[in-house]
Amino acid sequence: MSGDFVKIEGVIEKILFFSDESHYCVARLKPSEGGSVVVISGTLPEVQCGETLLVEGIWQNHKAYGAQIKVNSFKSKLPSSLYGIKKFLGSGLVEGIGEVYANKIVNHFGLDTLKIIDEDSARLKEIPGVGPKRIKQIRESWQRQRCLREVVVLLRTYGVGMKNCAQIVAKYDSQSSEIIKTKPYLLAREIAGIGFKTADQIALNAGMSNESPARIEAGILYTLQTLQDEGHTLSDKNSLAELSSTNLSVPFEKCFDTIASLIEKKDLTEFENNVQLPQNAHFEKQIAHHLNVINESLSELPAIDAERALQWARDKAKIDFAKEQNSAILSALQNKVSIITGGPGTGKTTILRALCDILKAKKVSLSLAAPTGRAAQRMSESCAMPAKTIHRLLGLDPETSRFLHNDKKTLTAQFVIIDEASMLDSRLACAIFSAISETAHLLIVGDVDQLPSVGAGNVLADIINSKKFATTRLSQIFRQGKGSSIVSLSHKVLAGEKRFSEIHPCKMTELNSNDDVSFVELIDPQECMDAALELIKKFIPQKLNADFLRDVQMLVPMHRGSAGIEAFNKFLQKSLNHNKEFISCGSNIFKENDKVIQTRNNYDLDVFNGDMGIIKRIDFIADKLWVDFDGKDVEYCRSDLIDLHLAYAISVHKSQGSEFPILILPLLKQYFMLLQRNLLYTALTRAKKKIFIIGDSSALQLAISNDKAIKRKTGLMERF
Repeated sequence: MSGDFVKIEGVIEKILFFSDESHYCVARLKPSEGGSVVVISGTLPEVQCGETLLVEGIWQNHKAYGAQIKVNSFKSKLPSSLYGIKKFLGSGLVEGIGEVYANKIVNHFGLDTLKIIDEDSARLKEIPGVGPKRIKQIRESWQRQRCLREVVVLLRTYGVGMKNCAQIVAKYDSQSSEIIKTKPYLLAREIAGIGFKTADQIALNAGMSNESPARIEAGILYTLQTLQDEGHTLSDKNSLAELSSTNLSVPFEKCFDTIASLIEKKDLTEFENNVQLPQNAHFEKQIAHHLNVINESLSELPAIDAERALQWARDKAKIDFAKEQNSAILSALQNKVSIITGGPGTGKTTILRALCDILKAKKVSLSLAAPTGRAAQRMSESCAMPAKTIHRLLGLDPETSRFLHNDKKTLTAQFVIIDEASMLDSRLACAIFSAISETAHLLIVGDVDQLPSVGAGNVLADIINSKKFATTRLSQIFRQGKGSSIVSLSHKVLAGEKRFSEIHPCKMTELNSNDDVSFVELIDPQECMDAALELIKKFIPQKLNADFLRDVQMLVPMHRGSAGIEAFNKFLQKSLNHNKEFISCGSNIFKENDKVIQTRNNYDLDVFNGDMGIIKRIDFIADKLWVDFDGKDVEYCRSDLIDLHLAYAISVHKSQGSEFPILILPLLKQYFMLLQRNLLYTALTRAKKKIFIIGDSSALQLAISNDKAIKRKTGLMERF
C-alpha cells in the first residue's frame, strides 16, 4: 500500500493540524463514495471543514497518524453528496445557516440545495422559520462566499491566506477575480500582506510582459518599500532606478522614466532630487512643521524663575548637580523644545526627577511617555509619577483605528517629556509631535549613540543634527557602585577602545559571581548554547539567587544561523520548559510558562511591539492562550498568535527601552554581518546589574572595530 498512487474525492471532516506559515495541513477526509475516513497531509492552503476536495497523492505511513495520503495536488469542489452539502452548509461558512438549518434545507431540497441558494434563493421561504430577513442574509453571504471561493482557488497556489483573500473580496467585491487576472499588481499596492513578489508571480504566470508599465511601477514601489524596511525614508532617483533595474531585470532607462511617471501621478513624492513614498514625505513634513511651530510659539507655563527653581530642586534632592545637569534643567525650562542626549550613568534620571519636581511644585500639567511599555515603566519609577506608552497617551479610536489626539485635538499637557527617543521612527514621531499643543514645552530624551529605530527614520539624530533646538549632551559618568563596570565598559566600547580592565576572559568553571561583567571564551556555537543553558539552570539561580523568567534576558545579534535567535529559542524552550502539550502557529510552538514577546502593535488587544510576558494558560479545545504582561492578562485567539514569538532570546533592537537585571550576550563570528559598535553598545546598556558575554574575543574586537553603521537616508534634517 505504501507508495501506491491514489485519487480520491471527499469531504474534510476535521483538521488535525495546520501551519499558518507553511500551509502544511493534516486532515481527516470522508470519501464521497463511501468507505472509511482517511487521513490526508500536504500543503493545503486555507482548506475548511466541510469543504469537498479532489486529491491526488501517494499512500505513506506516518509514525503519529498511521496510514495517510501524502497530497501532491488537489482541487476544491462544491459538495455533490447530501452528506457533503450538509457538512458544508453546517460549517458556518454561510451566514444565516447553522447545523440545524443546514439539515432542514438539505432534507427539503436534496441535491438541488446549492443550485436553489445560488439561482432561486426566494424558495428558501418554503423552509419553516426562514423569513425574508434570513433569506437576504443567506443570499448576500452566499454571493460573498462564492466570490471568496473563486479568489481562494485563484490564489491558493501562491500561498495567499484566507485573511488576505477576504480583504480582496471586501475591497473589490464581484470584481475580485477580474482584478486578480488582469491587474494583479494592484493587489500589492492596495492589499496589506500581499507583496510585489506574489503579484509578480501571478502576473508572469498569466503571460504579462516582463517590461509592462504596471510591473515596472509596482517593482519601483516595492524597491522603495524594501529600502524603507531597512530604515531609509528616501532614495535618490539614480540609485532607485539602478536597484529597480536589477530587481526587475529591465533596462535602467525604463525604470528612470517610470520614476518620473510615478512622481507625476503623485504615487511618489519628489524632494531635492530624491523620491519618497508619500507617507514618509508626510511624516517628515509634519515632524519638522510641528516642532518648528512649538519652538516658535509662546509658552503657557506659569512664571518660573529658572535659577531659583534649580536651586530648590538641588536642595530637595540633597545633591549638588553637575554643570551639564544644571544646563539641561535650565534649557528645558527656558526653551519650548529641548533635547537631552547621553549614555548610561550620565545623570538623565536625576535631571528628569528634578525637572518633574519643579513642574509639579508649579502645578504644571505634565505628560510623560516612552515608545514601549517597559521604557514607560522605568520612566515612571525614576520620575516618581505616572508615565504611559506613546500609543496609550495618544489614545485610539476603536472605530477608525486612529489616534484620538492629533493636530486637530491636541493633548492638554503644558509640558511633555518623551524618553528613549532613539526608538522613535518617523511614523510614531509624527503622531506624538502633531498632538502636542503649540503652547506646550517638549523635552526629548534619548541616547543618540544607540541603534536607531526599528521603523524607518533617524528621528533623534536628525533633530539634533538640524541644530534648530537647544541640545544638552551629557558626557560625565556619575553612576557608581554595583553596575559601574557595565557603565564604564559601555562608554569604552563607544569610544572604540579595545583593551578593557572590566573584562577577564575565563572558563565556565572560573566564573566569579561578584563580577559585574563576565566573559566566557568559547568559539563553537553549540558550546555557546550549552554554556548559556548552564548559566540559566545552575550558576544564576545558585550563585545569584535570580529567576530566569523574571530577572534574566538573552540578547542575540542575529535571527538565523546555528546560534541565532530562533535556534536559541528552540533550544532553551526544549531544555527549560518540559510541558508536553502545546499550541502551534507557523514554526512557533507555545507552551504554558513560555516567555514570549509581541512583535506588532495590536490595538484591539492593547498590546504593543516589544511587550514581553509569560504564557499562563492554554485552552487547547478553544485554540486560545492567555499571556501575563506584567500583571495584565491578555487573551490570544489563533489569528492573533502570528504576532507572538518566543522570547527566551530576543534581538538587541527589541530590547531597546528595557533594562534587565542580568543579561546574557553571545558574540560569535557567525554574526559578522551585524557586528557593529552601536549594536554592542546598545546591548551592553540594557544590563542593569550583571552581564555575561559568551563567545569569541575576536568577535568582540570585530564589533568594536566596525563603527561604519549603515547611514540611513532621510529627509527630515533638510526639512527643518
